Amino acid sequence: MATVTLSNIVKRFGTFTAVQKMSLDIPEGSFCTLLGPSGCGKTTTLRMVAGLLDPTEGDISIAGRRVNDIPIHKRNLGIVFQNYALFPHRTVAENVGFGLKYRDVSRADAERRVMQALDLVQLPQLAHRYPSELSGGQQQRIALARAVVIEPDVLLLDEPLSALDANLREDMRVELKNIQKRLGVTSIFVTHDQSEALAMSDQIIVMSEGRIEQVGPPEDVYNTPASEFVARFLGAANILEASVADAQGDEVALDVPGFARVVIPRTRAPELGDARKARLVIRAEKLKLMPADSRDDGAMMIPATVEAVDYQGQAARYFLRVGDHALQALNLIDVAPFAAGDAVSLRLLARDCAALPVT
Repeated sequence: MATVTLSNIVKRFGTFTAVQKMSLDIPEGSFCTLLGPSGCGKTTTLRMVAGLLDPTEGDISIAGRRVNDIPIHKRNLGIVFQNYALFPHRTVAENVGFGLKYRDVSRADAERRVMQALDLVQLPQLAHRYPSELSGGQQQRIALARAVVIEPDVLLLDEPLSALDANLREDMRVELKNIQKRLGVTSIFVTHDQSEALAMSDQIIVMSEGRIEQVGPPEDVYNTPASEFVARFLGAANILEASVADAQGDEVALDVPGFARVVIPRTRAPELGDARKARLVIRAEKLKLMPADSRDDGAMMIPATVEAVDYQGQAARYFLRVGDHALQALNLIDVAPFAAGDAVSLRLLARDCAALPVT
């Protein structure tokens, strides 16, 4: 059952169309992420769901009720903004309980719910402090407590982790997902960070230029991209021009000149159809570097030369040459990485590849 439904939503600002005929169902209790680069329409979409913007065309429904003409304060939504939007002159408890002032909640019940929300984000001891006395991570938790204390039908999260440093951001994304699961509240999360989307989401909606490129679970969107944009936007992908040599049965054989013939499962090329030209997609981490002339009867072994190395501590990004093809590989390293100029063998499992039609 869908908690939020968008039906042919369009949003125009003058002559510019920010969202173009977007239709989407957000399942009840799910954590869904609108993912895409700046300007793709993801925040505009979230603001229309919130009631901060009116759609130019189309309908928005929440819990089965059309809400186009219903103001934001009557939609029963919890919202966490990028800048947290805490009231500096109010205590933490007053900030958290602010939304309850406009609901039919007794003072005693409001105080109880505020403390429950603070317990949920593990900050009950800060109830009487002010936002200026809190760290960025603490402010983010208070903003989340304020959003959930009203027991919303939907939780809207507009890049709430972007202002945090890298280590705290990773900790908070785990905590945020845990809280969402405990509450079971339907959540829509906006980010341009692929790692956040992949780590947190039940469903990812990849957007580009106001349109949906692909919708699906993280594993499907990452491993079987529906377009070249999705393949390139999520992670590092090598995309090679190929011809379709054979597409019968459960497998597809692709010839990549100067590289190899690669036979992949039909399930990894769902959009290919009867196309004769294709693009082979190989994720950077699926190319495993091994010493030159290594053998593995269960995998393809492709000779290559290391042109450059980007050392990253536990891992290294390799820039490689195979004939006329420039490739990237991302590998964990035990002792020392291969060096520029090294001849290597690339170990590749065909089942790890995907294919896209050439349109």
